[in-house]
Parts: sequence; C-alpha cells; structure tokens
Amino acid sequence: MPKIVLASPHAPQAIGPYSQAVQVGDSVYLSGQIGLDPASMQLVEGIEAQIHQVFKNLQAVAQAAGGDLGDVVKLNVYLTDLSHFAQVNEIMARYFQPPYPARAAVGVKELPREALVEADGVMVLG
Repeated sequence: MPKIVLASPHAPQAIGPYSQAVQVGDSVYLSGQIGLDPASMQLVEGIEAQIHQVFKNLQAVAQAAGGDLGDVVKLNVYLTDLSHFAQVNEIMARYFQPPYPARAAVGVKELPREALVEADGVMVLG
C-alpha cells in the first residue's frame, strides 16, 4: 500500500525530518505534537495551555486526514511531570467522546523545546 503524507497549515510545521501524519490504507499515524502555537511556532505557556494546544494540533492534523479526534484508536501521552496526569484526563475529556481511544501515559525526562506534554496517536478512517 502506498504511504500518503498529510499536513495541516493549522498545526505546527514539522521541526525535523518527519511528517505531521502518514496514511496507509485506512490507518493514519499522527506524529507527536507539543504545545506549539502553529502561527508563531512558539510554545504556549503553562501546562494547561500546552495540553489544550496539543489536542488542538492533533485535531488539525486529523482533520487534514479527513477525520477527527473521534477516529483516534490509540493515543500516547508523554509528560515531564506525572503530577499533571489528572489535568490531562480532565482536558482530554473535552476533546474526546466515548468510546475513548486506548491510551498510554508515560513520564519522560524531557521533551523537545522544553515542552511539558506531547501526544501522538493512530486513527482509523471509515
């Protein structure tokens, strides 16, 4: 199956040698998003704002693929401080509806650009 590279002008442009998303068949692999404002390419301030921005960025890429966050079947969340896990849950519930995607939440030492949170995912269209 051919790989289709997807991109949205409403999400931060890739800051390395990767694609915002790659589609193979009905599956779309969403690259990790941090809390970058796509217009300024600057990190938004604070954990709450970064969590919201991460989900907004993922939504923009999902829409570029012809779907939305409701099509996400697997989500990975990376946090530099696991004490923010409850905030991720609270804010995630505003962007996702049941049935929620399968999810992993991982504590990491650091993220690009000193971000506090990052998320990537897999969605299935159709």
